[in-house]
Amino acid sequence: MAARPGSAPAPRLSLHRLGVVCGLAAGAGLGAAEAPTKLVTTGLSPFLISLGMVAGVFVARWTVPMVLKGGDYVWADLREKPHLVVWAILAGMIWAVANTLTVFAIRDVGLSIAFPLWNTNSLVGLFWGWLLFRELRDAGAGQWGKVLGGATAIVVGACLTAYATAHQAPGSRESAAMGIAAALMAGLLWGTMYIPYRKAYISGMNPLSFVTVFTFAELGTVLVLAAVFEGGLRPLAAALAQARPALFWLFLGGFCWVLGDLYQQYAAKYVGIGRGIPLSNTNQLWGLAWGALVFGEFAGLGAAGRALIVSGSLIMIAGAIAISLAEAPTSERAEWRAAMRRECDRYGLDPAALESALHGEDRLAAGVSRRRTWEYVVAALAVALFVWLASFAERPQIPIHGAWTLLLGAITALVIVLSGVLLYRRTQFS
Repeated sequence: MAARPGSAPAPRLSLHRLGVVCGLAAGAGLGAAEAPTKLVTTGLSPFLISLGMVAGVFVARWTVPMVLKGGDYVWADLREKPHLVVWAILAGMIWAVANTLTVFAIRDVGLSIAFPLWNTNSLVGLFWGWLLFRELRDAGAGQWGKVLGGATAIVVGACLTAYATAHQAPGSRESAAMGIAAALMAGLLWGTMYIPYRKAYISGMNPLSFVTVFTFAELGTVLVLAAVFEGGLRPLAAALAQARPALFWLFLGGFCWVLGDLYQQYAAKYVGIGRGIPLSNTNQLWGLAWGALVFGEFAGLGAAGRALIVSGSLIMIAGAIAISLAEAPTSERAEWRAAMRRECDRYGLDPAALESALHGEDRLAAGVSRRRTWEYVVAALAVALFVWLASFAERPQIPIHGAWTLLLGAITALVIVLSGVLLYRRTQFS
């Protein structure tokens, strides 16, 4: 809308602040997405839970981009940058393995302990961002201190909460060791997964296009893992039929994951993986809230343990604030452009087009049709699938605090919607 005569135009949200908002919104979505994995404590196979979640992810990753940008836009974006398809497939395969490992971790050590362990991915991603994409190069000691110190604070705070609740871990010492190993390996894989993310975005690809290819590798990898470890397709189908009352919750978790992951990818685009991943790892605070308030994981915890949890949470918040203030200076952004020019030279891309994409401009949208009839049909089928699954969903056979579930769910939805409004106004989801 045009400004009135004589009035100044409304100031635009800076891309750094937008990236920070997206990173924090990612934390809310990713934290809520892990809640349904608690169903592993009811005896469901970790592979079955991972498959159920990824099926929901697959449905959401197809429908959300079409609703927001249109199918023609996505295909045009992919045709412009076909070399990134293989990177999207690789990222999806890594994600699928890491997500399956998190289910094992939650089964063996609980959600509140597993979360901080796999969130070491922030330090892994920070290293890859510096090494491969020239992030934090020529940034100065102050920016290094904010980013590295903030990421470390988030990990340290998370470890404090893990230590405070270590005695809450279910199962034997051996199973706890396996759960810790699974969570740490998931963190290593997720930190490495952001290499394809950043490569895509300094090449000008829209995150909505990237995830459309990404999801095929997710579903295919998890389907193979589930079929192999469940004894074949027939036993897997029988297990899915038996788990039918829980499938809605797994699909819902997958949908929340897609929303959180999309914000995480926009954060990686606009502030880099060194800043974006630690900010999205505030999902630890959300996971802490879900674990403690909804599932009662801290029941019986003493005063010392509660003090450690509060201290760890405050340290994580301080780390997130430090990173949010670490805006890349002009000298560092020049290094980012050097990484972008490297991609242009390697794949024959247009530097001017990439520069506009990295500034939130949507050059591609003007030349493509936005909606087709089949897109509405696909979106309607996705909604119908969720309604059908909800028709035979049952309350999980685990202790759940209903009021806290509704409150946390409402707050998460509010954060996601408001952040989406800001992202749309500033970049039109570019």
